[in-house]
Amino acid sequence: MPERLPQSVLFACDHNAVRSPMAEGMMKDLFGESVYVQSVGVINDLEIDGFAIAACAEIGVELSRHRTRSFEELETSGEALSGFDLIVAMSTEARRRALDLTRFHHLAVEYWPVSDPTGIGETRETKLNAYRHTRDQIRAHMTSKWGTR
Repeated sequence: MPERLPQSVLFACDHNAVRSPMAEGMMKDLFGESVYVQSVGVINDLEIDGFAIAACAEIGVELSRHRTRSFEELETSGEALSGFDLIVAMSTEARRRALDLTRFHHLAVEYWPVSDPTGIGETRETKLNAYRHTRDQIRAHMTSKWGTR
């Protein structure tokens, strides 16, 4: 049975360029305005990945306007981590960082082990298949946890 949808979720991965923006976009697509959703990376040193944009576009999720940011940039922009009900980390480094930053806050940090598709495959189609697999892993986590609208 699906769990109750939190009021706010922050998705985190290493660079906020693939997994966490995919999760943010799909969460907004699945649950609309029922939940406040943002995403961050441990560091912000990349732009949104074109294959992530393409894989999500296939299911009607728009990512091309996403701007990457780090945990620190989120806080600098005025959004406190303590304002989120749940942080979902999709990499071990993001989990480590989220736990470190929230050790004095009362909020849940979950770890969803989601594969990093970057660097997989030689051809465009092989690469895109790896991103599709990651996208589908994230969506499966969401729907098994919260169901669908």
